[in-house]
Amino acid sequence: MKVSFLRLCAIGLALILALSACSSGLSGTAVTGKTLVLSLNQSESHPSYVALADFGQRLKAATDGRWDVKVYPNETLGAQQEVLQLVSDGSVDMAVASGTQLENLNPHFGVLNLPTTFKSIDHQMSVISDPSIVGGLFTSLEDSKNLTVLGGLTQGDRNLYTLTGPIREPADLHGMKIRVQESDIHIKMVNAMGGSATPMSYGEVYTALQSGVLDGAENNIVSYVTQHHNEVAKYVARTRHLIGLDYMLINSDIYAGMSDTDRRIFDAQWQQTMKEHTAMWKQETTKAIQQATDSGATFNDVDLAAFDQALAPVVKGALKDPADHELFDAIQEANK
Repeated sequence: MKVSFLRLCAIGLALILALSACSSGLSGTAVTGKTLVLSLNQSESHPSYVALADFGQRLKAATDGRWDVKVYPNETLGAQQEVLQLVSDGSVDMAVASGTQLENLNPHFGVLNLPTTFKSIDHQMSVISDPSIVGGLFTSLEDSKNLTVLGGLTQGDRNLYTLTGPIREPADLHGMKIRVQESDIHIKMVNAMGGSATPMSYGEVYTALQSGVLDGAENNIVSYVTQHHNEVAKYVARTRHLIGLDYMLINSDIYAGMSDTDRRIFDAQWQQTMKEHTAMWKQETTKAIQQATDSGATFNDVDLAAFDQALAPVVKGALKDPADHELFDAIQEANK
């Protein structure tokens, strides 16, 4: 009851802030400024919160106080699925959501969440900042859901970590139970890499590794350390099989209602935020690697060509729509 009460209080405050705009912004009405309510599922210490809080401060300064951003972390306003509905109807202005959530609204977003789609974080961020590649995708929810995708925040490259190792090629994973997210693509991905995909709630992974129920898991290095998985799974294979992405969404009426000047300022500050977050993520990854190494974890390179070859059928099987093929090919071309 306590959590529900606090959440209701937070939503009530968010609604008050949402109604504090100088004008509503509904149905294209001009908005002269307001404090934008932004929902985030990460904690205050996470790079996403730090970068978004700074985004609000810079936006406020650049617009002489007309626009501001209030970040609500820790899923205070609700889980991502319910918050997206709140953004859609205008009760909340902005939200960060995972690719899985957007795939449920438009399956074409799945292309950006396939293994091997991106070759590096820089490749990923250059693509999502290029309207010629993702412009149509990012505006595809405006008519049906009143949601505009502004861009995203990298989750970094995901790697395998195991109780025993090292893992150098797919054959080394034979028979190993590897935790995955509850996603068909992720299950196929780990199975293709040679492991036995085991869907499991994130909060249960540490205990499952500690007890031997799991032989390993896959995630980015920051999460590997912050969740203390490095204490029990000491072998990290640099498979870099997937580079994750969280999306930033805004209520389309609010975005369309900004004056041309304010939208230019808003867009510029958001682009700066993505760059700031990317740099911060790289720094945090370096720190996490050092922390993991100090705790006794070992990192090793793998036969990337062998893993890419194993994952190729998963990617091919997911690209059934010609539009998905076209998007995937454009993303690969951008890396050249």
